[in-house]
Amino acid sequence: MTTTSSPEPLFIDLETYSSVDIGRCGVYKYTESDDFEILLLAYAYGRGPVTVLDLNAPEDAIAVDLVMADIVNKNITKVAHNCAFERACLSEHLRCPMPIDQWDDTMIMAAMNGLPMSLDAVGEALELKDKKIKEGTALINYFCKPRPKRADSNQLSLEKRSARRQPSEAPDKWARFKEYCGRDVEVMQAVYYRLMHKTKVTVSERLLFEADADINERGVRIDTELARAAVDVDNQITEEATEEMRRLTGLTNPNSVLQLKAWLEARGVHADALDKEAVKTLLSTVEDKTVRRVLELRQQLGKTSTTKYETMLRAVCSDDRVRGITQFYGAVRTGRWAGRLVQLQNLPQNHLDDIATVREMVRERDTEMLEMLYDSVPDVLSQLIRTAFIAKPGYTFLVADYSAIEARVTAYLACVQWRIDTFARGGDIYCQSASQMFKVPVEKHGVNGHLRQKGKVAELACGYGGGVGALKAFGADKMGLTDAEMQSIVDQWRKASPEIPKLWRDVEDRARQALNNPGRTYTLNRKMRDEERAEENESVTGGSGYTPYFNAGGIICAFKRDTDGLRCKLPSGRILTYWDAKIDTEGHITYMSQNQTTRKWERTETWGGKLVENIVQAFARDCLGAALLRLKAAGYAVCFHVHDEIIAEAPKGARWEDMARIMSEPVEWAPGLLLTADGYSTPFYLKD
Repeated sequence: MTTTSSPEPLFIDLETYSSVDIGRCGVYKYTESDDFEILLLAYAYGRGPVTVLDLNAPEDAIAVDLVMADIVNKNITKVAHNCAFERACLSEHLRCPMPIDQWDDTMIMAAMNGLPMSLDAVGEALELKDKKIKEGTALINYFCKPRPKRADSNQLSLEKRSARRQPSEAPDKWARFKEYCGRDVEVMQAVYYRLMHKTKVTVSERLLFEADADINERGVRIDTELARAAVDVDNQITEEATEEMRRLTGLTNPNSVLQLKAWLEARGVHADALDKEAVKTLLSTVEDKTVRRVLELRQQLGKTSTTKYETMLRAVCSDDRVRGITQFYGAVRTGRWAGRLVQLQNLPQNHLDDIATVREMVRERDTEMLEMLYDSVPDVLSQLIRTAFIAKPGYTFLVADYSAIEARVTAYLACVQWRIDTFARGGDIYCQSASQMFKVPVEKHGVNGHLRQKGKVAELACGYGGGVGALKAFGADKMGLTDAEMQSIVDQWRKASPEIPKLWRDVEDRARQALNNPGRTYTLNRKMRDEERAEENESVTGGSGYTPYFNAGGIICAFKRDTDGLRCKLPSGRILTYWDAKIDTEGHITYMSQNQTTRKWERTETWGGKLVENIVQAFARDCLGAALLRLKAAGYAVCFHVHDEIIAEAPKGARWEDMARIMSEPVEWAPGLLLTADGYSTPFYLKD
């Protein structure tokens, strides 16, 4: 994904060995292992032939040295698929840094074109002539992982064999393995030259790719003592709860759904399921004390409170930092980041009072006190997961996040003036939304405050064309609302902001025009009624003269259908791709994408509301990216970021307000967009 094509890039693929499980621990822990080793190096220059070198073969030694010299040559662009792996492995092997600015990544190129991120899947999607060798996984398991612990009866005992399989044990498989390694480079070459001119990579996007690599390599420190203690406390609580269930039920395995269902049935309690929601429902109806206690214990045992602690302990490196926890362009539809290893995107929230004291109780493994103070110790452990991320000694975390960024972007693009004014004066968008919907004043904890929740649910569910189903997904039915009442909320929300449904229609119209007229560009611009703004601005800003939404023309999106797909250009200059998009026989807009559940490459339907959701989320992502670049330029050491929140490690005494101010600076490609960030400083990560 270079911004200027190198005349002779060096394509690289490695096959390696380590006793550490890379899938469970990540590449940085993987390469730290004492037995880590590069086995094979496949390479090619430009479109040239592929060579595969065995790093343990004396006859390949001179060639290996020559290639390694080019790998460290700053004037040669290196290309790999998921280059974070090759860079980490080569850095460990050569004992020197692998600067990211010398590398391109075909995985990111694929993602930027709306294609799958795995090399075999992108090869299939592009219908390449030469594809990955299918038995590659079996060969990797054979040569790149420790030998299975059970010895084969016709071989030497495990104690007398090496911990791993050697090429001499299966020369035919080794030859095929080398062929597999070389084929990966051939596929990589085909992907690179197929996509290199398809989407222009902006300078800022390239810089963001490099900044992301720095963040992932910096990593974040883990409180390993807290993590270990949390696992120990959870194990103790689990053992105690399981033993109590055995005593109360007489079951040999009270965790068995079948056994527990039968036990409940014998006591007149019918249970179709025993998942979280089912147990919660049963607890609301059951009166028998013993049955209630058993269900409470089932509920307690159902909490997976330590999984992320265990992941942290597996992945943490020797310096107590975990690395590689975010994936650049992990969401191919919008370009947003995805979580890896610890999965930062779905961390439980924390609502504990005096959380620092609770952390110390867990660190001291004071199970008795925890059980005395809290109804559910697993819930406490779950709430403390965030706090296992800690700043290094002498430092603190600066945490800042954007306030309602998607709602702000939607208001900005659709030019909904009352929404814009609400944000400009620092108002509560949920209250104001309810006020617009129900035509009465709404104040949080004040007049008509009960309507704020309806405004909040409507804001979360309706912005991208959602209806009753979307409201239910956000819990509207649990508020006691009927389908008719929910439909009324949808209608009222759309009536209060007619510009937003119009934006859905306008975006879809431009997309359809582009699909019907390949090669032509159809642009949608923002429009404002400038003559109506001066008086309003005076009242909103108190005469400050700040006019963020005046003359606010500019691009919302620009669609163009080329030979490969529908391209959507964003205000930042970045391009979203809907691969092989077309209008089907029923008039629906469809495109090819990878099903996130089945991983199949299949045709997907979209429409204006969904296109607007993609655009808004991509726009917000680009705002976050611009902030990350500004923070890097200002010297901030960002450790990770989650959704619209950035976490940086800074010397004690540093002010979060300074970081938030940088994040809130105007974005050059979004004139007039008013962003605000709020935050706090903390020795450990939490949700303030």
